Amino acid sequence: MKRNIVIAVVTAAALVGGGTATALAVSGDDDDASAPVTRTDDDRDDRDDRDDRSDDDSDDGDRAAVPGDVTAADAIAAALKHTPGTAVSAELDDGSWEIDVLGKGDTWHSVRVDPGTGKVLGSSKDDEDDAAEVRAALKGTSVTAEQAAKAAAAKGTVVSVDLDDDGDDRGWEAETRASGGDGQDWSVGLTTASVTADRDDD
Repeated sequence: MKRNIVIAVVTAAALVGGGTATALAVSGDDDDASAPVTRTDDDRDDRDDRDDRSDDDSDDGDRAAVPGDVTAADAIAAALKHTPGTAVSAELDDGSWEIDVLGKGDTWHSVRVDPGTGKVLGSSKDDEDDAAEVRAALKGTSVTAEQAAKAAAAKGTVVSVDLDDDGDDRGWEAETRASGGDGQDWSVGLTTASVTADRDDD
């Protein structure tokens, strides 16, 4: 099938401090003809946009430190309301809370919660082989991940809570951030919710 000749007209204009080029492509009489396309390329604007996005991304990891944002305990509660089970970890990562929930059998769920609104953004399901170990570690305990997060919050803004199920040192591990950005690791008891500085934390 023959195609109509496409006529392209390019107009260049020089601007003070940078160049802007505009290209206008017009197709001939064709049923599939699309509307004229105009493009503007300004290197300075592109750099500014990239810088702005970079600044926004750098703030995501610190959202939990902003007053009024959803706490770790709040995020865990929201995740469990959406996906019933046992919360095993919560971490503020890539601009959202990620909560691991152990459901029925060996089924794990990863639930994402917005740190600003507390709304569940989505969840995914996966089968892991350590479900039995986790259940054994939690057997006979009385402190949940949510309660551990609340206990650790007395030490700073909690940015992660995770179950340590290794050996005799079982417990909840929590990381807090001070207003200045300094991090500190804590151990939270599985039966007493007592908070002590993690001795392995340098």
